[in-house]
Amino acid sequence: MTGNPAESAIAKASRRLIPFLVLCYAVNFLDRVNVGFAALAMNEDLGFTPEVFGFGAGIFFAGYILFEVPSNLALARFGARIWIARIMISWGLVAIAMTFVAGETSFYALRFALGVAEAGFFPGIILYLTYWFPREERARIVSLFMTAGPIATVVGGPLSGALLGLHGLGGIAGWRWLFIIEGIPAVLLGIVAFKFLTDRPKDAHWLAPEERTTLERRLEAEAEDTRAIGYAGIGQALTNPRVIELGLLYFCLVIGLYGIGFWMPQVLKTFDLSNLAIGFLTAVPYLIAAIGMVIAGRHSDATGERIWHVALPLFLSGAAFAWSAHAGPLPLVMLALSLATLGIYAAIGTFWSLPTSILTGTGAAAGLALINSIGNCGGFAGPVIVGQLKGATGDFTAALLFLAGALAVAGALALHFGESERRRRRTRGAT
Repeated sequence: MTGNPAESAIAKASRRLIPFLVLCYAVNFLDRVNVGFAALAMNEDLGFTPEVFGFGAGIFFAGYILFEVPSNLALARFGARIWIARIMISWGLVAIAMTFVAGETSFYALRFALGVAEAGFFPGIILYLTYWFPREERARIVSLFMTAGPIATVVGGPLSGALLGLHGLGGIAGWRWLFIIEGIPAVLLGIVAFKFLTDRPKDAHWLAPEERTTLERRLEAEAEDTRAIGYAGIGQALTNPRVIELGLLYFCLVIGLYGIGFWMPQVLKTFDLSNLAIGFLTAVPYLIAAIGMVIAGRHSDATGERIWHVALPLFLSGAAFAWSAHAGPLPLVMLALSLATLGIYAAIGTFWSLPTSILTGTGAAAGLALINSIGNCGGFAGPVIVGQLKGATGDFTAALLFLAGALAVAGALALHFGESERRRRRTRGAT
């Protein structure tokens, strides 16, 4: 074998694992936010107010948060192959069951159940990636993985708009067809994941023996370094101020992420557009975001700089949300929403390199899940607050300013974390 075996193994793992995981996360993201498209018809059919829809969109995260840490510890215990397959099949079945929503109670119950079913998927994948990719590769790898979010909307926006057009087929409302058709892929991919995924490099028959050994040694040495300057135990990870601060940062970031994910279709609806036109227009900001987040992740890895690669995009996104509240004509609103979406996604890929630089072992399983749990409280709070502001004022101006403020706070927390971490490492003699 010529060249560096570890680098060869990383390249093979990238080609094999990342495209499949991107597909899985795209389906995951679409099943989570397609309620925003369904609402274009569902809210009228069932008489849902903005407050009811906001609470139903957000209650997903209550179930998600409650089971996040246990689910990620189970993944560490049973292995990614088994646990990710289990998660995907169960959430796919609940996503399909959303077609039976008949009123407020069933809407809330099924959204809560969807959160329980999906719990542990995202932080589980982030943990899984640390089993395969060294820290200097992670901003790029996580950014590639997370392009699934904007890709899901680029494809899912027009698809969801088209599925709403099936209204009346077989006597079924178009929004019900949306839930049925978009839920099936999760079940099928879960079955594939059970056969396709490999838990660790040492189990990979598709790597040469030298590649397996070299990559395992490199990752083990890196884990030892992290133990020396970071947190490896469950108790350490769940109580450390640095981990809590990252959770709060992610909380503010997620308010913006799901604020735009759940409500953008309805913001555009105020311009009296068709559902299909809204689907295509919604795809534009996410296409820009997918390209931008990959560039940002690569640049962060190339320079080794993390903090400003998180903070600056968040400040950009906050400013763009504030602008969108007063942008006026549709082209300017689209430009503002595109910049807001770009900033969120450019930040989020690099963000996940921060906790993986201070967490390892079972501490990583627990800490990553805790950060995601705290963060996804923003997924509950954001839609509820946006719904309340929209219901109280009659338009989205106050709601968009609220999202802008949350992202500005997230950027400030990123800068504070960076400065605190530099002081801590200097104190401990880390390099």
